[in-house]
Amino acid sequence: MHNTTAMLIELGAIILALGLLGRLAGRVGFSPIPLYLLAGLAFGHGGILPLQASEEFVATGAEIGVILLLLLLGLEYSASELVTNLKTQYPSGAVDFILNAIPGAVAALVLGWGPVAAVALAGVTWISSSGVIAKVLGDLRRLGNRETPVVLGVLVIEDLAMALYLPILTALLAGVSLAGGAITLLISLGTVGAVLYVALRHGRLISRAVSSDNAEMLLLVVLGLTLLVAGIAQELQVSAAVGAFLVGIALSGEVAEGASNLLTPLRDLFAAVFFVFFGLSTDPADIPPVLIPALLLAVVTALTKVATGWYAARRAGVQGAGRWRAGGTLVARGEFSIVIAGLAVGVEPRIGPLATAYVLILVIVGPLTARYTEPLARRLTRRPTAPASAPNDAERAESAHANV
Repeated sequence: MHNTTAMLIELGAIILALGLLGRLAGRVGFSPIPLYLLAGLAFGHGGILPLQASEEFVATGAEIGVILLLLLLGLEYSASELVTNLKTQYPSGAVDFILNAIPGAVAALVLGWGPVAAVALAGVTWISSSGVIAKVLGDLRRLGNRETPVVLGVLVIEDLAMALYLPILTALLAGVSLAGGAITLLISLGTVGAVLYVALRHGRLISRAVSSDNAEMLLLVVLGLTLLVAGIAQELQVSAAVGAFLVGIALSGEVAEGASNLLTPLRDLFAAVFFVFFGLSTDPADIPPVLIPALLLAVVTALTKVATGWYAARRAGVQGAGRWRAGGTLVARGEFSIVIAGLAVGVEPRIGPLATAYVLILVIVGPLTARYTEPLARRLTRRPTAPASAPNDAERAESAHANV
């Protein structure tokens, strides 16, 4: 009974604090994500007021937060739009991998951590945070922008690539045989392919089965289906976030719109819990020793992500301002980077604090680059107006001809 009371008090304090921080961020026109993270640091181990009773509940809430963020993103798009995006964006996915994975691999080798740690740190620097970016796009009201499908295309390619990368990394870390790793990889690919096939071929049937005029029934069915698919996907070595995204893709029409309206408040609550949990899992004392290498890596890979988004948007025919917005939006790293670092800690213990510091930097900088990269680029590339010169003979003749 005492533990339950303590948990209720802690959860109440956390949610109240998040509400006040969110209101403060709204008043100054700023994304609340960095404030949520700093709150997590304050409530975590080594923080000012470490939690005692509610940490496990917050961890579960954080997982639900990521799932809901990706579900709501999926509800914005149809299966055919997703497939078209993947077909057109795969070169951008390749550029994304080259520009952002290589700096992490090189950093691990320079630090003398070995090839397996290099593969792990490459993943940490490669993958943008779908959860953070989904929240930022919503906060900045950019879900309808022309560059947003490009951003989502890159994120989906990254998330689907995780179905290949994570089994390979796990096999390397465990020293599993090539055959064992190949089997895990085939299961992952089969799962993603099966869910995509069902979403494409039978999306209307799924929407019809889920549809209900009763808001309560619709909420329960959609939420239950999403958590079930996300859990099965994770069990089959595929990201739970990818599973949730594909459920959103499979639902369309009035069902998608109704589910989106019902789930948006839940998403906002659990997404805030996710960012707090991210801060909770970090001991502030571990950050100072790795701050300089993390900062250098963050600067390099923030620039390479901006370049990735700019290139991807240019390929899609998006104009200058949208290209810079796409680049700035992709900067944030988050949940996948922490998962990868957590897997690799057994091989190289120092990768944990470095990845945490790196992600904290970019998850704070990411909402800022999403908002300010385009105005900054516009200011830097604005050409000064040239002074008017006297007309030459050809211009005078052309003017005279026009006046006749």
